[in-house]
Amino acid sequence: MVVLFDEFPWIHTPKSGLLTAFGHWWNTWASRQPQLKVVICGSAASWMIENVLHNRGGLHNRVSRTIRLLPFSLKETEAYLISRGIRLDRYQVLQLYMAMGGVPQYLKQVDKGESANQVIDKLFFEKNGMLKTEFDVLYRSLFNNASHHESIVRQLAKKAGGMSRTEVITACGLTTGGTTTRLFEELEQSGFIAQYIPFEKTARDAVYKLSDEYSLFYLKFADRARAMGTGTWHKIAAGSSYNSWSGYAFEAICQKHVAQIKRALGISGVHTEASGWRYNSKQGATGAQIDLLLDRQDHCINVCEMKFSDKAFVIDKKYASELDRKTAIFKELTGTRKTIFPTMITTYGTRQNIYYTGRITSEVTMQDLFE
Repeated sequence: MVVLFDEFPWIHTPKSGLLTAFGHWWNTWASRQPQLKVVICGSAASWMIENVLHNRGGLHNRVSRTIRLLPFSLKETEAYLISRGIRLDRYQVLQLYMAMGGVPQYLKQVDKGESANQVIDKLFFEKNGMLKTEFDVLYRSLFNNASHHESIVRQLAKKAGGMSRTEVITACGLTTGGTTTRLFEELEQSGFIAQYIPFEKTARDAVYKLSDEYSLFYLKFADRARAMGTGTWHKIAAGSSYNSWSGYAFEAICQKHVAQIKRALGISGVHTEASGWRYNSKQGATGAQIDLLLDRQDHCINVCEMKFSDKAFVIDKKYASELDRKTAIFKELTGTRKTIFPTMITTYGTRQNIYYTGRITSEVTMQDLFE
């Protein structure tokens, strides 16, 4: 017999005494019933961790198994849509994922016969679009005093390269201490932000990035937007703001699919540490940033360049020069003696020309991310 409590944090309203009563029920009766399994669920991950997993009262050390339910991967998103009779090419599935992530509740709103552009238009820009008003409801339903959580997310949305903890605290006007630490932990546990430790650095040098696709898209295009109504997204997608967002969103998705990238490169069996690296130059000089490094135990490093495009990506003379400069600065400042493999991760591959040959050693495409 299974007893399942769904959205346990919401049932535990102020002054309800539910948590205490539940602990008493479990310890005095339920735990002694060999045929009984009790499952408690909650979308407020931070609440579940603090009040159930780290409970210091009657539920201390009572959990026998934990399942952290994460959003779908690209492969799972495609399979879910197919299970509902929706067959889109992978470029369109990728576009949907970039706008709303792998959240089943959002993907459930996709109807047969709709293109990715039509779905985004319907959900974000039409009068009663579900995701048009979801942002405020989402954070306030998950966190107490959600204004601080929203503030952190809004600041990170402005910085594609991420921000250090100190930079976020300064930008949001927060103070250092336990309360702020808890804000970061709650957002991270709930999947809204992710912490990345730079190449050969420690946790003290960690960079935080906004990792929730929906929040990034909403804050970039839908929050306080003047343009609304059918066809809005089609117009936006033809502008320059689309290019900057799509590049950032694609990079974030690649960072979530490192296992698939490793498989495509044939290094699944090699111990690898994924990280990023950036060099903030002195005044007047040009800095450098690498968003994904695969530091391998076999004395090699894949320096990954991630580019989103609706056709094969072309490396021109200017971009080739930038690649060479970035790699040279990385090798000089880190002092690494490992072999560097410049690697392209793109949607439809990279066209081989004089700037590709002899420079790019490995390549991963959109198709590989769905494996």
